[in-house]
Amino acid sequence: MGAVALVVPGTPAAAAEPPPVPGEVVAGAETDTPALVRGIREEAPARGGAADAARTYLDGRQERYRIEHPERDLVPAGTTTSGDRETVRLQQRHHGVPVLGGQYIVRMEKDDGERVVTGTSGKYFTGLTTGTTAGIDEELAVERAVDRVLDDLGDRHLTRAPAEGEEDSSPLEGTAKGLVVVPRGTGVLTQHVTVRGADPATGEPVLREVYVDAAAGYPVLDYSGIKTFTAPSQASGGEEAARKTTAAEEPSAAAGPDVPGSGVRLDGTTVPLDVFHDEANGRYLLRDRTRLPIDPEYEYDANTLSTFDGRNERVSDVVGSWPVNVKEFNSPTPEFTADTTEAGAVDAHWAAAKVFDYYKNDHDRLSLDGRGMAIFSLVGVTDYGQPYVNAFWDGQKMVYGGGDEEYRPLSSALDVVGHEMTHGVVENSANLVYAGQSGAMNEAVADYFGNAIETDVYGLSMTDPDSGLLGERLCRTKGPRDCAVRDLGDGRTTTRSFLGLDFANDNGGVHYNSTIFGGALWDIRQDLGGELADRIVYRALTEYLTPLDGFTEGRAAVLAAAADLGVPADATKALVRAFNAHGIVPGWELALGVDSDPLLDRINTTSTAPGTGGGWWAASKSNEDGSEAYSVWAGRTDGTGGVKLMSPNDGRYHVNPATDGKTVVWQAYGSGGGVDVLARPLAGGPVRTLWHGRSGSSVTAVDGDVVTFGFSNVGGRSAIAYLSLKDPTKITRVGGGTYSRAYSPSVSGGKVVYRAWQRVALSAQAVYEWRVVVADVATGTTEVIQEYPSTVGLGPTAVNGTHVFWLLDEFDEETATKTSLRRAALDGSGAADLSPETGPDALYAYDLTVSQDRATVAAYVPEAGISNEATPKLHQFEAAGTPGAAGTYVGRVSCNRGAQTQPAAGPGGQVVWLDSTTGTTDLVTRTRPTGRCG
Repeated sequence: MGAVALVVPGTPAAAAEPPPVPGEVVAGAETDTPALVRGIREEAPARGGAADAARTYLDGRQERYRIEHPERDLVPAGTTTSGDRETVRLQQRHHGVPVLGGQYIVRMEKDDGERVVTGTSGKYFTGLTTGTTAGIDEELAVERAVDRVLDDLGDRHLTRAPAEGEEDSSPLEGTAKGLVVVPRGTGVLTQHVTVRGADPATGEPVLREVYVDAAAGYPVLDYSGIKTFTAPSQASGGEEAARKTTAAEEPSAAAGPDVPGSGVRLDGTTVPLDVFHDEANGRYLLRDRTRLPIDPEYEYDANTLSTFDGRNERVSDVVGSWPVNVKEFNSPTPEFTADTTEAGAVDAHWAAAKVFDYYKNDHDRLSLDGRGMAIFSLVGVTDYGQPYVNAFWDGQKMVYGGGDEEYRPLSSALDVVGHEMTHGVVENSANLVYAGQSGAMNEAVADYFGNAIETDVYGLSMTDPDSGLLGERLCRTKGPRDCAVRDLGDGRTTTRSFLGLDFANDNGGVHYNSTIFGGALWDIRQDLGGELADRIVYRALTEYLTPLDGFTEGRAAVLAAAADLGVPADATKALVRAFNAHGIVPGWELALGVDSDPLLDRINTTSTAPGTGGGWWAASKSNEDGSEAYSVWAGRTDGTGGVKLMSPNDGRYHVNPATDGKTVVWQAYGSGGGVDVLARPLAGGPVRTLWHGRSGSSVTAVDGDVVTFGFSNVGGRSAIAYLSLKDPTKITRVGGGTYSRAYSPSVSGGKVVYRAWQRVALSAQAVYEWRVVVADVATGTTEVIQEYPSTVGLGPTAVNGTHVFWLLDEFDEETATKTSLRRAALDGSGAADLSPETGPDALYAYDLTVSQDRATVAAYVPEAGISNEATPKLHQFEAAGTPGAAGTYVGRVSCNRGAQTQPAAGPGGQVVWLDSTTGTTDLVTRTRPTGRCG
């Protein structure tokens, strides 16, 4: 999956013109509106609301802000006040349609009853000209969004068969959220769809925000909306009223007093708890009504700080929704018992109160939204009955896993609770988009405040080398440093440690890259002390940062906030020193290097793989800013001779190209809502339509007269087809039914190989199995060369004319996160592993390509944690090597940092792939593997 910049996060701002007024004016990137204005004092209307005053002010200074219609195109998105200060956030709209990440801030003060503007910042996109009429309806957008997420999950994890009784249902469902303009270039009008459910391979919860091009129906952007404490397993702001609970969401409150209670935390300490006595049933509830305001008219329907029992809930069922009949933890007395302790509920309730008090007492913030919203913690959830060792904020509540034999419930660590609740603060202030650099800053700020709160509550010294550890108190047996999930003192820098990842991998590195920015913030706290540092970071978050800001904008926001607070020169030097030490300086992205050769740079595409064959490559590319529909280009794998445009520039999305060195074949998504398979000779000639259907997939292949591709029927039922290039009416379709699916076709020498899942017997209990199938196109015969029970995971296939290759996960408890690379002759004989599922060098491989000489997999090391080795890397094996013999493993194809995905085999040991090392995605190659990487 390629990475597509949401806009141009982290790109150095263009040099600013001399400011027309005293103060600092920093020009914006890709816009005429300044990214930052500070050090000014200019009049604003004193009467009316703050948002109206801010818009009138901007309208009166067109020469600087270039916002032509602030009253029409800027919608109030929340105003916060602190003493005499007012911070107004304004959401950009383009002809009435919200602009993703388009937010502008106006900072004002009251001075003798007059409003004075002291600065502005944010992103207002002045170059948007896209239309706002959708060409596809919401129903098709939802269908395409769900298909995309299923396809992406299938690419990332080996496909797992549907459970019996669920063959006719999708594990995911989509909800249309309306039109949104994605601010690339002149703008891309999209249908926004939220997709939720469970990953069919891992059971991990899924909550994805997908943006589907509203003209052609192709998903151009998607990222996860689940803000987890750790990277997921590798196998709203606004001026509306605070969220009110309903009887369906929360047990109705009977009249009864708020009373002091107590409980024992998992570390053995007894702590006070604010609880509620429900006189109707005589029970005491973990419901705190003392911290949030009570409406006198509805005294017992107040927003609360409540802790709910989620031990019977599956994590995938609670993402973004409130489970039915879940209840607050309760006790017959105000002293809560051991059962509540072991569940992690005492810790959760106590810690949520501590975090609430920190934001209220230190920053005058009333709850997570600043307006008194309810705070709900759901504690003890499982992963289909198995341990869930993670925690997250889903936009409504904190959700904590129940832990396992080593890890206590995630709610038992104060820094984890502080981290998740801070995600709620971020969402209701800067609302940093949870992808790429903005997502890494979201994580960094959550880490910073989570750790700051824990440090202050426990009275820890900031000079302690363990002060920067996150989650170090979670373990039952391991020591703090071995247990910790992250360390804000790890010294990571942009130049040495930044990992360029696509959005399919940790949302573009939100956890992997977070300690670069978070480490700079923690250095500042160590240098300036907690009180001042916290004020600076909080002001930067709530008064400067906007949704699409990257590391460079984050640095500018912190420095500006410090200046507002009158931080002296020596302290300012400490701020600059901290950012410089972590490599966060303007233009830092330009220093990232690679060991590969470029073929096509800044492709700005998503979920479209390249193809190779006959010494040629073919790949999809958008324009420089990613605003155009994708086109297919082709070139020689040795980099000579330039590149050729193969597809028409007709507004369709031309994706997933394949070539055999003579013909290029690809899929095209168009305004009619369907998908075409197209072909064109490399030597030139007309584009031919070979097939038309409702939906495509990420796989296309061609070899001589045989073209094969994947597609899906309604409900995401996967199928494959192969046809004759000369006579496309000669077509064979496989799968696509409720009880029969087919995936990942490959072709060589007239043999089409694919994996199939189907029902093979129907008795008292249905019997299903996986099959690796070889189809001989010339004779019309098929042969099943391997069979497996439906309980295994089967991955992509590949064929090179003499052997068939596939990936397999047999789900052994000892190898649950490992896969094998298996090879057999075309008749199925001699099946053996080139890369076994067991042993110290076992990998989790999930993508596969072969040449006559080499087999290459995209894989990661499951035990590597948050590190470069845990991101997708390319590993190569001798295709004809003797399984188990020394020397079968050739080594790493490249030592580039970050994601190496979608490999396509060239001649010999050459590989072409998508590389995200530099923070953008490029098509690159190496003619031979690099071997071992240090």
